[in-house]
Amino acid sequence: MRIVISAMGENLNAEVSPVFGRCPVYLFVDTDTMEFEAVPNPAMSAAGGAGIQAAQFVVSKGVQAVLTGNVGPNAFNVLQASGIQTYPISAGTVQQAVDAYKAGQLQPISGATSGMYRGMGGGMGMGRGMGRGMGGGRGRGMGMGAGTWGPPTPPPSAGAQPPEEELSNLKDMAQSLQQQLDQALKRIEELEKKDKKK
Repeated sequence: MRIVISAMGENLNAEVSPVFGRCPVYLFVDTDTMEFEAVPNPAMSAAGGAGIQAAQFVVSKGVQAVLTGNVGPNAFNVLQASGIQTYPISAGTVQQAVDAYKAGQLQPISGATSGMYRGMGGGMGMGRGMGRGMGGGRGRGMGMGAGTWGPPTPPPSAGAQPPEEELSNLKDMAQSLQQQLDQALKRIEELEKKDKKK
């Protein structure tokens, strides 16, 4: 079976990317032979519509499944319409993701795991939405191996949705931010260990 994993690097030891549409590399893996092909994501720097372009690209490569971190609604719809199941992977290496998939440890998702424009680096912050941050909000979430540095799409303002839905959205946002923080701290630790060995 041919599957694709969103990755931070070009081999099976690369970290899984927490984003689909703007990940640096797609690793196409034959689960029977473990032969793989690393292909730079042609949609990573797209001005807009990266999720759709990325999904169309992997569909054109004849995959049966996608293993990735967060996937937006447009990309998910393209994959679903093509009969391709999407499996969530939040951390670890490509090899670990493939092993988990082959062992039946992953469950396909039934919808998008992030909102529109996730990973574009909105730069509005988690406060009252007043500040724009030092970088002017132009980041594309490609640094330090964690993928999305912009916060998830904020839920609509209070009163625009039922309290239960707002609470659920806020919990999802907090969980996503915690995963990003954990990945950043893990990468810092790895880099510090490498630096000490020199």
